[in-house]
Amino acid sequence: MNKNHFAYWPKRVTKTLTVPETTLFDNLEVSARRYPKKAALYYYGAEYSYQELLHEVEAIAGYLQQKLNVKKGDRVALFMQNSPQFLITYYAIVRTRAIVVPINPMNTENELSFYIKDCEIQTAIVGQELFGHAQPLQNTTSLKNILVAAYSDYLPQQDSPQSIPSEVAAPRNTYSGENQYLWKEAIEEKLAPSQYTGHADDVVVLPYTSGTTGLPKGCIHTNRTVQANVLSAYYWSGTTSDSVSLTTLPLFHVTGMVHSMHAPIYAGAAMVMLTRWDRNTAVEAIQKYKCSHWVNISTMLIDFLANPNLIDYDISSLSSISGGGAPLPEAVGEKLFKLTGLKFVEGYGLSETISQTHFNPPDRPKMQCLGIPAFDVDAKIIDPASLEELPPGSIGEIIVHGPQVFKGYYNRPEETEQAFIEKGGKRFFRTGDIGKMDEEGYYFMVDRVKRMINASGYKVWPTEVESLLYKHPAVEQACVVGVPDAKRGETVKAFIILNQEFKGKVSEDEIISWAKTQMAAYKYPRFVEFRDSFPTTASGKILWRKLQEEEKEKAGTVAGNE
Repeated sequence: MNKNHFAYWPKRVTKTLTVPETTLFDNLEVSARRYPKKAALYYYGAEYSYQELLHEVEAIAGYLQQKLNVKKGDRVALFMQNSPQFLITYYAIVRTRAIVVPINPMNTENELSFYIKDCEIQTAIVGQELFGHAQPLQNTTSLKNILVAAYSDYLPQQDSPQSIPSEVAAPRNTYSGENQYLWKEAIEEKLAPSQYTGHADDVVVLPYTSGTTGLPKGCIHTNRTVQANVLSAYYWSGTTSDSVSLTTLPLFHVTGMVHSMHAPIYAGAAMVMLTRWDRNTAVEAIQKYKCSHWVNISTMLIDFLANPNLIDYDISSLSSISGGGAPLPEAVGEKLFKLTGLKFVEGYGLSETISQTHFNPPDRPKMQCLGIPAFDVDAKIIDPASLEELPPGSIGEIIVHGPQVFKGYYNRPEETEQAFIEKGGKRFFRTGDIGKMDEEGYYFMVDRVKRMINASGYKVWPTEVESLLYKHPAVEQACVVGVPDAKRGETVKAFIILNQEFKGKVSEDEIISWAKTQMAAYKYPRFVEFRDSFPTTASGKILWRKLQEEEKEKAGTVAGNE
């Protein structure tokens, strides 16, 4: 293991961390005993204590067991947006020793059917705005039971001063179909669950990979693998029982799940939850609840900082702003520091590692950097072909070994075997990410293996080009893709969202001319297209592949016409 990074390890924090033998449900139960009356969750003006959350978790767990016959090891779909019901359902499923299958709420009926079939799911808990996607599957798949939740059940009795998304404000519907149940009625039945005998090695959650390189795959995680990162996040971020976490990342996604739900619950801290991202609601929440911790994604932070009303609010309570998913442009990081005095602390991880394997040290972060290996993580850069370890400064594939690494892909033995290699007696996961490590042991992302652009034989990494484009004051967001080119094979195209004050005042050609002065001739974008928005995932990542496929379709159409 390379130990150069230990020189920059956070002070007063041990370099190793023993993972507890307890479960995620134990975390909630302990916090509810320690802080029964303390606020655990704020939701559009409503407030819920730890004791209240635990009681509702017990009620839903009892309903799942007694009414819906959910048993240990069953896969249960959790198909809803951020809401009190998401949190309660997650812990209720764990309470029954079943397995949470968190599903992106942006999925269509056809996409949802894949997960239902892949996991042979019989029970799904869904937000009522998503009921129409789930209901037809009762007739065509293994899905039998649907428990439907209305987010408005958890709004305050009086009108909330905050802007409420339409799906949250929508009144509760009724359902009369067979095996269709209402969340509110399930809570009111107060059915008692059986005695809890959960174990650290119970499989607890199956987050699915995004499927950018094939069909999505379920990543098998136990209480033990998840707890490794819950405690890692808790200690690294300096969370206390009086911290207040702004929960804006989607909770179905591993980063939001671990950092914005599990870690605060472990600490007995409070969560301020938003169902949908809204920069005005977010800044109001920071001021009102004195939020201290906020884990986000770069696109979210870029939008937050572009808010012209930001200067009218007091956000001085923020003590930690961190995130991952995509590098934060240097110019945005500088803007954040000038405004708050805080440096953005980036991290790195995957669904297979239930969020982080790398963190930037909070007192010594580097910009556009994945960070250093987290507690008990051994990471290396290898040649993707020869599998030989490479020295600092070399570009290769990132591989990781650690307590948070998944047990394998659900029902995919061959793909599981291909995902791991043995080195020095350790089992390393091959991330598929291309990066490099500097002499101090900090890791940097170059790009995804599949995203590289080959322009006239030169390797162009879109992330690098995007970072340079962000230095132009007109650029609010950028996404770079490879497009077909008759001479170069591929060439570089940049999609750009302009800052409001530059719209109509700068042209695509001007951006191209500027880019020529900022990067090597083979890197700069030959084409620039302005957009008002980008397609994104629910977690805020830009769907670069969708933009690239649009360009390939255009090229195919042109070639066909010729």
